[in-house]
Amino acid sequence: MWTSVSAEAVPAADRFEWFNDLVASALIPTAIRVERDVDFRAEAAMLDLGAVQVSAFAHSPLSSRRTPALIRRGDPEQYQLALITGGRWWMSHQGGDEEIDVGDMILWDTSRPQETVAHPGDGQNRSVILHLPKDALPLRSGRVDRLLGRRIAADSGMAAVLARFIASLGAHGAQCEPQELRRLGSVAVDLAAACLAHRLDAYGELPAEARARALRERIDAFVEHNLGDPALTPGLIAAAHGISVRSLHALLRERGESISAAVRRRRLERARADLARPELAGRPVHEIAARWSFTNAPAFSRAFRTAYGLSPTDFRRAAAHGTGGAVH
Repeated sequence: MWTSVSAEAVPAADRFEWFNDLVASALIPTAIRVERDVDFRAEAAMLDLGAVQVSAFAHSPLSSRRTPALIRRGDPEQYQLALITGGRWWMSHQGGDEEIDVGDMILWDTSRPQETVAHPGDGQNRSVILHLPKDALPLRSGRVDRLLGRRIAADSGMAAVLARFIASLGAHGAQCEPQELRRLGSVAVDLAAACLAHRLDAYGELPAEARARALRERIDAFVEHNLGDPALTPGLIAAAHGISVRSLHALLRERGESISAAVRRRRLERARADLARPELAGRPVHEIAARWSFTNAPAFSRAFRTAYGLSPTDFRRAAAHGTGGAVH
């Protein structure tokens, strides 16, 4: 589960020093500067995924510098990959000099100097950071060096899949059991490696299992994005990823659920969520069903009852009254 801390629990005069110590212990030692330390606000959270750690930070604008002396003071020998979720950033690292906006990612090496500025803006600066041991990435360090301090736009491809995964850790990591978190650590390494390998044109260097896991995540993201498309069939999914339908089924066999069953289940979940939304209370059930590609109303009602133990109408009524509903 996430371990969260907040400067609000610290006397105002001590908050900036508290944050300095927190960053040094949870991330890396850096020299941090702010305009007014008495106004400083910050929150942080840490999630243990086994070999991989995740940290999330929200804080007032600041600048920081990691010098050779600070590297000698403490170096976890990691690559750290940040997803920016609030504010605008600038980083200078290994010849890179980049402006980074919300939704972008950036990679740095904890063994090398860097300088960062979190600019003032609307609200706090926010980021979620993967801590990746260098020896965990199946890529030669000389290759990875080419990406250090460079903006990684996360609007398409493997970068989008990785960013979605990192963001989902913040939303759902607290509900995961320890063994699930360890598996997520393996997924994090494979997705990060796949993202970096794609940018380096070195995808063939990845182990077969890492490529397979990354492909499964890409397929999941594609399915989620296209659930409302009635043409979302195994053939379409396979073609979109350059594989045969037979290979698609083989890739997902270990999950114990066919791709068609998975699509149907996810569509039912989306329909169920919409039926519970107060702002959609005036929309007919059949319209919500059609939104998620259930064009036969009786068939949708039967599938919904089988999955959740109530008809769509009864579920909507129970949700409106806050009484919930049975879920098989």
